Amino acid sequence: MNISSTLRLTIASLVIVTGLTCVRPNSASAAPAKIKVLLVTGDDVDPPHNWREVSQAFREILTASGKFDVRVCEDAGVLDSATTLGRYDLVLFDLYNAKTPTLSAGAKENLASFVKDGKGLVITHLSSASFKEWDEFPKLCGRYWVMGKSGHGPRSTFQARIANKNHPITQGLADFEADDELYAKLQGDAPITVLVEADSDWSKQTEPLAFTVEYGKGRVFHETFGHDGKALKNPTVQKLTLRGCEWAATGKVE
Repeated sequence: MNISSTLRLTIASLVIVTGLTCVRPNSASAAPAKIKVLLVTGDDVDPPHNWREVSQAFREILTASGKFDVRVCEDAGVLDSATTLGRYDLVLFDLYNAKTPTLSAGAKENLASFVKDGKGLVITHLSSASFKEWDEFPKLCGRYWVMGKSGHGPRSTFQARIANKNHPITQGLADFEADDELYAKLQGDAPITVLVEADSDWSKQTEPLAFTVEYGKGRVFHETFGHDGKALKNPTVQKLTLRGCEWAATGKVE
């Protein structure tokens, strides 16, 4: 082989290697960023609701999907900092402030602005009963638990129906059997989009169990499932949770 041929081969090899090194970073950068979730917990009616067990179950469901980066905070005072809150795409409430103080005025304003400006909120189980003195919280929840009015029969298995099969959260899901408390007589008349419903023997009415709320530019997903870790082992409830969190944070489900 003469010098000219060797030179051409060397140049060709360098071009190929350079091309490969250029492709690799682009492939890596194509991986979607994880949705940053602030899971607020730390209080509930105890012993009926083991908030540590339930918050851990929610965390495991989200992180196992690979789509979410979850930070668990056992102090709702984290909402006092708008700067800290702004680092997240979604706030998930697994909290009823049975024994802990309500939110500060600043925290209330921060949370409302967080959603109103385009980010997401997820309300679970008894969380909608929180912050009774805050008039705006029921609007965020869409429907909310009121002590002495809302209620449920004994925890049992029941048939849950997909009420809206076209929504991104429920598309492709079938009716299913849940093992949980069937919440009934939630209060409020704000516009909601009901996704899952069931017939309550306690209220003798059809009750919304999962629904969405539009709030400003943001989105709220509210599910009443989550009495305990066992209730959250249901595969369809897990899918609802994953899709509801993704939709609330991004406005779509991929």
